[in-house]
Amino acid sequence: MKKILITGATSGIMKELIKDIKDEYFIYVTVHTESELKNVKKLYEKDKNIKCLKLDITNNNDIENIKDIEIDILISNAAIGYSGSIINMDINKIRDNYEVNVFSNFNLIQTVLNNMLRKDEGKIIIMSSLAGIIPIPFLGSYSSTKASIIKLSECLNKELKILNSNINVSLIEPGMYKTGFNKYMFDNKYDDDKFNNLFKEELELIRKSENIILKLLERKNYNSIIKKIKKALKNDNKFLYRAPLFQSIGAKIYNIFN
Repeated sequence: MKKILITGATSGIMKELIKDIKDEYFIYVTVHTESELKNVKKLYEKDKNIKCLKLDITNNNDIENIKDIEIDILISNAAIGYSGSIINMDINKIRDNYEVNVFSNFNLIQTVLNNMLRKDEGKIIIMSSLAGIIPIPFLGSYSSTKASIIKLSECLNKELKILNSNINVSLIEPGMYKTGFNKYMFDNKYDDDKFNNLFKEELELIRKSENIILKLLERKNYNSIIKKIKKALKNDNKFLYRAPLFQSIGAKIYNIFN
């Protein structure tokens, strides 16, 4: 039974994935805080193939604690998202976005890769987003971290191939799913007085536009992206997976004309 470590395992998509695959794999379900750890331990207390761990990927002690765990597959999913205008957004929020989504994720990936390289076997599945391809106003901080993840993943994949390594990389680029994360990201900029003052004449229009985007694009059913992740778990020959279909097509069209 292969062993999977999943970061950011409290997300709606990951919870559904775990439910689908928990009889096929031994899963290390990792969460950010001790309070989250108590909740997931209770949730999975009857599941013999699941072990719950606290793993704050920005905490070096937590990273050290997983160094000696045998991991066949890593699903790198942990992420945060801040919104705001690039014109006057707090630079520390942008730093936080990059610290979690890019630097800490790839620090963890490097840590796991060290063990995989020794046995020349393993799978790294990296969660990015179609937001890394299609820029969305006021999500520049988050979108740019996802764009960075895409390019780092592409380079990692090529470098492992140069080594003729048996370690495979897959990149997952989900579109918009109704997990609560998109709504949270769109809304948190309205707590910033600098944003509200700069765009005070446009605030109502911005809110309406965002609500329309969420209503039109967010998918309540996660099946399309779960299927892609499950394919990535089984298939060592494919690098890129995207879903849902129409948003994936939109991303391809955007790439062609921009």
